[in-house]
Amino acid sequence: MLGGYPIEGRRAADISASVERAVAAGALAPGQLLPPMRELASRLGVNPNTVAAAYRTLRERGVIETDGRRGSRVRHRPATTGREEIGVDVPEGVRDMAAGNPDPALLPSLVAAFAQAAGGEPVLYGEAPVEPELARPARAEMEAGGVPAGPIAVTSGSLDAIERVLAAHLRPGDAVAVEDPGWGGLLDLVPALGLRTLPVALDDEGPLPDQVDRALTAGARALVVTDRAQNPTGAALSAARARALRSVLRDHPEVLLIEDDHGHGIVDLPLHPLAGATRHWAFVRSAAKAYGPDLRLAVVTGDEVTLDRVRGRQRLGPGWVSRITQRAAAWLWSHDAVDTAVVAAAYGARRSALVEALARRGVAATGRSGLNVWVPVPDETAAVSRLLHAGWAVAPGARFRMSAPPGIRVTVSTLTEAETEPLADAIAAAVRPAALRSYV
Repeated sequence: MLGGYPIEGRRAADISASVERAVAAGALAPGQLLPPMRELASRLGVNPNTVAAAYRTLRERGVIETDGRRGSRVRHRPATTGREEIGVDVPEGVRDMAAGNPDPALLPSLVAAFAQAAGGEPVLYGEAPVEPELARPARAEMEAGGVPAGPIAVTSGSLDAIERVLAAHLRPGDAVAVEDPGWGGLLDLVPALGLRTLPVALDDEGPLPDQVDRALTAGARALVVTDRAQNPTGAALSAARARALRSVLRDHPEVLLIEDDHGHGIVDLPLHPLAGATRHWAFVRSAAKAYGPDLRLAVVTGDEVTLDRVRGRQRLGPGWVSRITQRAAAWLWSHDAVDTAVVAAAYGARRSALVEALARRGVAATGRSGLNVWVPVPDETAAVSRLLHAGWAVAPGARFRMSAPPGIRVTVSTLTEAETEPLADAIAAAVRPAALRSYV
């Protein structure tokens, strides 16, 4: 430690490693300003360019963020910890409504799919990275939903796809417009890549057009939109909202557009894609919610340049996603292993029941599609604590928010009819204790 700063080293790599150790140990707290580069260089006896290189590395790793003349500071949620750390421990006997998982009873068995997939010829080096039997139905379903024709790639889930697409076009310091509240994994990924997040508010029909226009005008080089089953609010793009967003995007043709359709297979709302509204775009469809999170697979399409870059970089890393896994997904797809109508109806009934029960108690909530219900609250910590004391674990909204008002996320995927009213009572009491007195 030098001069009160827990930072040491003579080389850029040593200085950046020192800062990371200090952050991990708590010696540098979230939000704490780092010393100006010239000041630290003088204290360490090194060239300012060495400190500049160390700070650049830390930004790229998502440990710190820089705000112009205000200097560099430790991220409030460093990428080394992540928003998944923001939550509650679920004690024995407490009902877990926080995890965000699909209902295991609505997931198909993978035994037959993998038995069939493993029976084929072994895949060797140099063979195609995408299983044709998966690409054909995936391409057909995307085109049926209005997604433009394009090359196909397969990644290890939707976040892997989004990371690869962002890295294919953006550089550290670029800004990405993201939904707020939005998926915690994405909100962690963007700064971990050295990128900046620009929040975009949304309602039940998706991102608000004026907010998107404001973010893109402010310099966002990419926009990430969830088409259906938005996490955590349940929003889904309507036809009217999609038209309005396309109109905005026409004024920003160079923006990279990424769409996440992880709700495919669990929602019965039609797809209203934005794909093709800009020069560079990617459409990502994950298998996790319909077939199970352990089936780490997403199908990606997009413009030729974007997909060429994604596939080229993938070849230099993992090479390809297991063709056995791809064959299993193709088998599930071709055998209609998931009845979308049945699954969507089950999740829809559970969401609607809770939203309506809360409305009768004077508590507003949203949940148009997907697995979750979002409840605005005046105080997240108090609401989560009261619900935990009452026997219910929910996810604090801080995991999903940037500048959006406080809220809690309730995963209803396994909510039973008998639990709906007691859960609504508990939420009403936790959110506004006086609510039950006015409930009839």
